[in-house]
Amino acid sequence: MRWAFKPAVMRHLLNFWPPFWCNGIKVEKLADDYRYARVSLSDRPWRRNINSSQFGGTMFAMTDPIYPLLLMGALGKEYMVWDKKADIDYIKPGHGTLTAEFWLGDAVVDEIKAATADGDKYFPQFLVHIKNKHNDIVCEVNRTVYIRKKPKHRQQQAGSV
Repeated sequence: MRWAFKPAVMRHLLNFWPPFWCNGIKVEKLADDYRYARVSLSDRPWRRNINSSQFGGTMFAMTDPIYPLLLMGALGKEYMVWDKKADIDYIKPGHGTLTAEFWLGDAVVDEIKAATADGDKYFPQFLVHIKNKHNDIVCEVNRTVYIRKKPKHRQQQAGSV
């Protein structure tokens, strides 16, 4: 394990984290290697918008920390990982329980390591589909993440002491 918490502990911590717990967001699965997560949003009357569908802000929130979390777990303590920006495209009303899946492949991790090897910043984008119980996409969230090696892990610049 290269990061602060084992995935099972992190999953439980997130499920009791007030922005998730109070909004019915649950991390159902967090892979042992931090390469996959599945998150659900339960449907309750007090979480619906004026049109009786899931509140868009809550759908957006269910995707918020997941890719940075996966990246921190996969890359280890040598890297700074932050959400940089995101946008959401609502495709159809979200009724019932909604789910989102997050994958982090070896090629992406290798690309990030190569792009940041010299201490450079890197801004990969990840597209997340939030789906209903019929597997229909109700919205897409495009998240951009900031990644850079921490200063003590960056290679020394030529000529610096």
